[in-house]
Amino acid sequence: MSEIDENLHQQVMDAADALIARGVCSQREARDPVNQPTINNWVEAMGDTNPRWKNGEAPPAMAQVWTMYGLGGERDPDDPLHSMMGVLTDLGFTGVLGTNCEQTYDRVLRVGELPRLEMRLESVVGPKQTGMGLGYFVTSRSEWFVGDERVAAMLFRVLKYVPKPKVKPDRFVLYPTKNADTAFFWEGTAAGELRIQQCNACGALRHPPGPSCPQCHAFDRGYVVSAGTGTVFSHVTHHHPKIPGHQLPLQVALVDLDEGVRVIAGAADPDVEFAIGDRVRVDFRTIDDDLTLPVWRKL
Repeated sequence: MSEIDENLHQQVMDAADALIARGVCSQREARDPVNQPTINNWVEAMGDTNPRWKNGEAPPAMAQVWTMYGLGGERDPDDPLHSMMGVLTDLGFTGVLGTNCEQTYDRVLRVGELPRLEMRLESVVGPKQTGMGLGYFVTSRSEWFVGDERVAAMLFRVLKYVPKPKVKPDRFVLYPTKNADTAFFWEGTAAGELRIQQCNACGALRHPPGPSCPQCHAFDRGYVVSAGTGTVFSHVTHHHPKIPGHQLPLQVALVDLDEGVRVIAGAADPDVEFAIGDRVRVDFRTIDDDLTLPVWRKL
């Protein structure tokens, strides 16, 4: 679908306007008060060692945790995001893709407090022709309160779209995921550079790339260009299953770069036999106009 019928568009916008006009469509209290055991489990899973979270305060990013439905919970039928998504699904917009999430923290929650969640539909924008297909961007607003005081808010946006017909390519290749966190890496391989993400705040290097620094938690991201040399830490010969775009058996090595991070890649020479401790350097293999992979050559 490249264009939308005006009547269909009007049905979408009428449903959106009705939900937006309702304001707060859904609200619920947390199942349990903010408590230290749940905080302990969360910070352990996240690797967050800030001592504040052991003394009665909850990480702000946990706001959503307290009001989740739980394993056996049932979604509120008035949930505005899912109500609007249901309307679009019924009208043929069957594809769904989460696009972005913006959270605002007014203050930390404290042990013993019982947060309350209020949800409303913020906007429905479209139709938009995207790489996934023609669709609408649906944004909901969630706000958490303790009493009458707002403590956190979240805008969550999804794309509901009509999937494009699948076209079988002449040559199928399994492409890696490219997004805002990894684009610099793949732009680097296309330019013949092995780029390693660096935290601009504390200087720590990390791979694979991510949105925040695991050392200081800053979101200020940059990169350095690796010299491309390192030592084989581990390796494997992949025989099965098939990997589109690759000839099997495939030699794969996890390499300790001289800069201090580990990177995994295949071998430049399919007949090579890696051994732990081998010195290697990076090279690049162009798959097509959209993909260049790093590969290892033995020194």
